[in-house]
Amino acid sequence: MQLSTTPAQDGFYFPAEFQPVSQVWLAWPERRDNWRDSALPAQQTFARIANAIADVTKVCVAVSSKQFDHARQVLHCEIRLVEIPYNDAWMRDIGPTVVVNKAGERRGISWTFNAWGGAYNGLYENWQQDDLVASSVCDIIGIDHYRAPFVLEGGAIHTDGEGTLYTTEECLLSPGRNPQLSKAEIEKNLREYLSIEKVIWLPKGLFNDETDGHVDNLMHVIAPGKVVLSWTDDPSDPQYALSREAEKVLKAHKDAKGRSIEVIRLPLPGPLHYSEGEASGIDISKGMNRHAGERLSASYANFLIVNEHVFLPLLDEKTDAEAMAILNEAMPEYQIIGIPSREVLLGGGNIHCITQQIPA
Repeated sequence: MQLSTTPAQDGFYFPAEFQPVSQVWLAWPERRDNWRDSALPAQQTFARIANAIADVTKVCVAVSSKQFDHARQVLHCEIRLVEIPYNDAWMRDIGPTVVVNKAGERRGISWTFNAWGGAYNGLYENWQQDDLVASSVCDIIGIDHYRAPFVLEGGAIHTDGEGTLYTTEECLLSPGRNPQLSKAEIEKNLREYLSIEKVIWLPKGLFNDETDGHVDNLMHVIAPGKVVLSWTDDPSDPQYALSREAEKVLKAHKDAKGRSIEVIRLPLPGPLHYSEGEASGIDISKGMNRHAGERLSASYANFLIVNEHVFLPLLDEKTDAEAMAILNEAMPEYQIIGIPSREVLLGGGNIHCITQQIPA
């Protein structure tokens, strides 16, 4: 059921990803103007990721009727498949953000979705089905939902579950999202729908990120007052200045509970680029241009935390082990599970972008 109130009015708040999770949702990739070679390589990678997560918690995968049988063959038998219409497979952005209250009740938020920029710079022209996915997921799992009257994607926000929200100005203030709203009005909406007390605005996201700088590709909150941040020490890399700007903001602010924020630097893979074969393997479309040699927006921060496990994208054999080691040290109580995920990266995101956790 769609509610007419807001989460803040009803005492619901946005919990952290490191709080207990009851299930994780994905959507099956098939869009040929985004996933190369009829999406088959991406489907193999999505299956590997979904099957790994299924060892830790319940997994549900949205799928189209024409892909149902193929998905059933490659996904573990305990993974639930649900036929839901959608335009592309970014469940973080099209699925519900689920909020909880002190009694442990859950409700979903269906953000307004416009393909990361609408008519201004959206990645595709028809996103009507995507915009209905969050409410469908809420119906399937049996929770009520709120419909937010402004554009937002799940990948644009991170929280510590204790009142602090992290986002980027590049994304939330982009002309394609909510041009009619001021920064203060957007912040008021975030407080109303997520019950957060403080917004920490980072200037920009990761270089060449076609989502206009989603925060989940730049950093991740791993504990209250503790974040990992994508980092490079190469002054010639365009990300060099962007990461330093972000770190400066993080270190200048206290979180909602008055704590200083500990920043752990996580090296970037690469730089990585589209190969000739990868760029030419997709159908040409207006919104999603892929060119050989173009920089990929690759990041180890785009991982998923589920019940004491971290599902980490493996992207570059020169830096994978270092990223694993840094996270092992920063999160000693977690099991770090690395999964090769370049095929997800080629579509414009990574493991965090294709998953949406439902709190326990």
